[in-house]
Amino acid sequence: MRKIYLVPALVGLLTNVAAGPLAAQGTQQGVAPKQKAAPAPKAVAAGASPAAAAPAAAAPAASGEATAADDKIKAIDGFRSARFGMNETDVRAAITKDFNPKADAVKSQDNPSELTHSVLLSVPELLPNGGTAELSYVFGYKSKSLIQIGAVWSKGTDPALTAEKLFSNANILRAHFLSEGFKPDSIAVNMPVNGGIVMFRGSDAKDRSVILLLQGTFENKENNQRVLTPTSLLLFYVADAKSPDVFKLPPGQF
Repeated sequence: MRKIYLVPALVGLLTNVAAGPLAAQGTQQGVAPKQKAAPAPKAVAAGASPAAAAPAAAAPAASGEATAADDKIKAIDGFRSARFGMNETDVRAAITKDFNPKADAVKSQDNPSELTHSVLLSVPELLPNGGTAELSYVFGYKSKSLIQIGAVWSKGTDPALTAEKLFSNANILRAHFLSEGFKPDSIAVNMPVNGGIVMFRGSDAKDRSVILLLQGTFENKENNQRVLTPTSLLLFYVADAKSPDVFKLPPGQF
């Protein structure tokens, strides 16, 4: 059973993603896909303030426009029936509602460094024709409530998964999230990070986030193209990526 952590350097994925898109992403054979890496959409300021010359009375309207724009942003409140803030009993009930697993299929796991607790479940065809994924539901150190849901596809979760299938899964999910309506200035796609590519990253009006990470190994091919051979695909729904509820030593103790 793999160790479940909050995404390593989640803060980095949210704030320090590399500036340029990857030149090419490859398959197991090292062939770059036909589609080009899509640039991240340009930031759009919701409820942009009116021109300086506009009368002061226009200010409330601008505030109203911002509120209306926020209402249109996709809300990330969990995954399927599981909602951020639920306790373990309620999450287990949500898992039963969503997947109806056998009694012994849901496992528990503690993280000794973050002092979080997780429940795990293998789900065949979580993504249609996508192979078996492992779901993880992480409960916070202090709150004991749901702070993260993750899904992982790899040969560890399904020996039949290939690099091509992982890349196909990543493309399907990226296209789906791009159509969902996250905060425009939070969206990034096809951004290289250490050990992989952030295929999608987006947040809602409350800064709850979705991160889709394709992991693997890079090789330099012809024309100095960096090609990724995927080994795993990770999808995370995170309540607070910037200040996660994990154990940290208080300042001044050491």
